[in-house]
Amino acid sequence: MPSSASAPGAPPSLREQALTALCLSDPGAKTDAAHALWRCWTRLPDEAARLQSLLPDALLAPPAEALLPGRPTLPALVAPMSVPHRSPFTSEGLAAQIHAITHIEFNAINLALDAVWRFPDMPPAFYRDWLRVADEEATHFNLLHSHLNSLGHRYGDFPAHDGLWEMCVKTQYDVTARMALVPRTLEARGLDATPLIQTRLRKVGTPAAQRAVEILDVILRDEIGHVRIGNQWFGWLCAQKELDPLTHYRQLARLHAAPRLRPPFNEAARRAAGFSQAEVDELFTAG
Repeated sequence: MPSSASAPGAPPSLREQALTALCLSDPGAKTDAAHALWRCWTRLPDEAARLQSLLPDALLAPPAEALLPGRPTLPALVAPMSVPHRSPFTSEGLAAQIHAITHIEFNAINLALDAVWRFPDMPPAFYRDWLRVADEEATHFNLLHSHLNSLGHRYGDFPAHDGLWEMCVKTQYDVTARMALVPRTLEARGLDATPLIQTRLRKVGTPAAQRAVEILDVILRDEIGHVRIGNQWFGWLCAQKELDPLTHYRQLARLHAAPRLRPPFNEAARRAAGFSQAEVDELFTAG
């Protein structure tokens, strides 16, 4: 499997550039690369140029020495239950809460970039969608990290867990499973959790907590669109394979040991993100 698909002397394809961005360990360099990829896409003149820029049928592989994903030495990664829970009513606890969300957004950049390079033979719109998601997740990370800096902290100051990327690894050979279990399962939990976090932060009542609420408004708006993209491509892939989405989702969730989803659920946000009423009803029944 080649690590590069572009012809000698030709610029690397956008999918190759997404892989390069994924390998970057410095968060600032990674967010800059994600923004640059999206700008490059938007400046291409037509569909033919976009198709050529992607090389969608190319099989790619990371360099032998690369670690996926590229990440800084810190934060220390621990088991989910080992991440300390702190009260946001203290300055340290508020910073820890913001750091936890910052870490999620850093992982979300990686997840979007991984979808772009890893899965060949998808329609150009698939790569466009995930390039846009990477760009928006980079914006979220920068908003949160700037706020964290204003509180005297930086990304890496608190321990974090790696649950999102672990599911990325589990689904690396199956794009249908990836769409089912990352955007529309794990990331969709953010639709449920964000309003609850915002409610608690409003009770804190400080300007720093209110700024976090405002950033979360931006993230929730964008994440509805990201989950909708996952839903759309999961539905498309199931249709291509003549699979029933509800039945196949249950099978994939069991196969890859996806976490069982429990209420409360943000039904309005999930419906806006493209979940069918049958899917929403099943969530409440299962929960």
